[in-house]
Amino acid sequence: MHEYSVVQALLNQCEEIAEQNNATHIDKVVCKIGVMSGIETHLLQIAFDTFKEGTICGGAEFIINKQRLKLRCRECKDEYEVDEVIYKCRSCESLGMDVIDGEDMYLMSLEMS
Repeated sequence: MHEYSVVQALLNQCEEIAEQNNATHIDKVVCKIGVMSGIETHLLQIAFDTFKEGTICGGAEFIINKQRLKLRCRECKDEYEVDEVIYKCRSCESLGMDVIDGEDMYLMSLEMS
């Protein structure tokens, strides 16, 4: 389960940001996770809750915002978002699609004190 290593990297990043801002506590961690990121959000939540203890994020709330898959058609330039992987344009039915968003995980914000 790679969610554990993702959480470890996230906690390290949080600690670095807190140190740069002279913060001693992180109260909230907000992430955006794309549906095509390969990350299971419920497993990520479990991993965060397990590994945050004893870190600067020990009492932090973990907010996960799911990012739908955002696509753009190469033919008609239509852009839209979907919840599942469908690489066929809903307007012109072309199979030439570009992924604009929804493949990554981002740390969006921290609330620190």
